[in-house]
Amino acid sequence: MQTSFSLTQLADPDVASSEQILRACVHCGFCTATCPTYVLLGDELDSPRGRIYLIKDMLENGRPAEPEVVKHIDRCLSCLSCMTTCPSGVHYMHLVDHARHHIEKTYRRPWLDRLYRRALGLVLPRPRLFRLALLGAAMARPLARLLPKIPRAALAMAPKAAGRARDAAAAPEPRGAKRRRVALLTGCAQTVLSPQINAATARILARHGCEVITPQGAGCCGALNHHLGQSEGLDFARKNIRAWTREIARGGLDAIVINASGCGVTVKDYGFMFRDDPELKNDAENVSALARDITEFLAEIGLQDPVAPTGARVAYHSACSLQHGARVTQAPRDLLQQAGFAVFVPPESHLCCGSAGTYNLLQPDIAVRLRDRKAAHLESLRPQVIAAGNIGCIVQIASATAIPVVHTVELLDWATGGPRPKALPSAVCS
Repeated sequence: MQTSFSLTQLADPDVASSEQILRACVHCGFCTATCPTYVLLGDELDSPRGRIYLIKDMLENGRPAEPEVVKHIDRCLSCLSCMTTCPSGVHYMHLVDHARHHIEKTYRRPWLDRLYRRALGLVLPRPRLFRLALLGAAMARPLARLLPKIPRAALAMAPKAAGRARDAAAAPEPRGAKRRRVALLTGCAQTVLSPQINAATARILARHGCEVITPQGAGCCGALNHHLGQSEGLDFARKNIRAWTREIARGGLDAIVINASGCGVTVKDYGFMFRDDPELKNDAENVSALARDITEFLAEIGLQDPVAPTGARVAYHSACSLQHGARVTQAPRDLLQQAGFAVFVPPESHLCCGSAGTYNLLQPDIAVRLRDRKAAHLESLRPQVIAAGNIGCIVQIASATAIPVVHTVELLDWATGGPRPKALPSAVCS
């Protein structure tokens, strides 16, 4: 794609990066076939190629974002399916992130939208505030009909109760000879919604001879704010980089293990995010190089033989952030099969479930259509359980099906000696 940015514009590192991405696009349109919003809506402007044209025009002319541009960029899930499909290597993720930050700087949203987005950016990354928000949601649920559509959708998605903090016990000591020393990113929303995921991760790592560290100061990865175009995302990332760098200096780290794939994509991108920061550039690159999804890491070190294989039918949902962002596709399925499960992959496995961070809270109509489409495909496999590697997908899919939805690591932990996931009925064990 031909561009005409001025030298002054290209002096901005973000513009220079986006210009290179734009120039890589050859207008082929392969991305339209795998874009969820284009598949649903059939509007070229709701495809990656259409959005690329809108972003190019906005950035090249250096003008504030216009309502029409904001509408179509807001509809993007950032599922990154287009990046998997693109034959030219267009790094759409960095381009759309730049566009979102430009929108937040130059466009004044309606006050209710502005307030809602600020509330999401404030509450979701902070577990204590999130727990309080869930209590408030429980009290407000009877009044849901009186609320505007988007807050009403948030109430519908909110679980009736937060997970119990004691379900995420302290990391156990490694079994046998210590093989690895790893940091576990415990995250933010997941610690409230499903703390048992972190507990299962810590148990299986310890069972495989890993010393598990949860460094003080590490928390939210910053993805939620970053994809909302909010600068606080970088603040969270800085805290993590510094916390993990201190731990590297103290005792070394073999990996930073992440069990929420959306967070994993962001941590793996810290090197790019801080590429122009003289203080954190090298540390950010080191952290990104150490980041591993839990299934990616278990595949590297080798999974133990299962203790009591169940043969349960598992429908595996491949989270977009895992398959398109991190490009981890085969490891989760292989591990589940090694653990004794019968694994099935649904039709349209490349399409998003509609969760996408805060997307289901901001674009509920599209998100529900994608959710129901995904749930129908998963149910068509007649599984006993659905497995996924991202908390957002788990919550989203679970709201549309009676089939238990658990994290992949919970099943792997169970198969190698851990407790049966609480979401599973005892019949699955037989």
